[in-house]
Amino acid sequence: MTSARTPRRKGTTRRPRHRHSAARHDSRQRRRLGWLLASALVCGIVGWAVLARALAPLSNTSRTRFDAIVVLGTKSDSDGNPTPRQLARVNEGVAEYERGVAPHLIFSGGAVGNQFVEADGMARAAEAEGIPASAILEDTESRDTIHNACDVARLMRARNWRSAEVISSASHLPRAALVFRRLPLDWRMHAAPSMEPANPADRALAASIETLKTVYYLLYSSWAERCTA
Repeated sequence: MTSARTPRRKGTTRRPRHRHSAARHDSRQRRRLGWLLASALVCGIVGWAVLARALAPLSNTSRTRFDAIVVLGTKSDSDGNPTPRQLARVNEGVAEYERGVAPHLIFSGGAVGNQFVEADGMARAAEAEGIPASAILEDTESRDTIHNACDVARLMRARNWRSAEVISSASHLPRAALVFRRLPLDWRMHAAPSMEPANPADRALAASIETLKTVYYLLYSSWAERCTA
């Protein structure tokens, strides 16, 4: 009796599994390499900003007397009153004026964080501390540090003033120095002592924010928003 043969099943030939495994391995390697390169780029840019801040000069002159004291703004509170940070800058500007560092105070800052103009609030606070209105000028339009510098330089140039002491919070000064060094002025940076309790976490946060803003300045603002004053 002849036995029937089982017919062979026709179908496509399967590829060896190791080819799929190799393809998945190569894909994972490419993704890993991409993440490593992206991380290295980010670390390099942040390191550039940290180094730029560390090396930023805080003065371009040996002068001790100036034409004006420039107080850089920071936002008022939701009622339009000075915040502790803003008031610290005003107080230091007033103190420097009373020490005879300069005969004029320029408050710089528009309505940035809310509807209240920073320069107006700071000027009122300075007058409440006894500074005559005739010694105060206001830049009420600027919206960031570059505009602070440009608008202040225009105000000073119109009055033939060529030197300024610039007052701001300590964490802000390195970036402000990077901006002001492009202007045709004699200047020095001066830190306003904080009126708030010393808190390492707050200082670290402020430094981190300023480092990120410095990254933005180095990558974009330094060439896109350059002023000609």
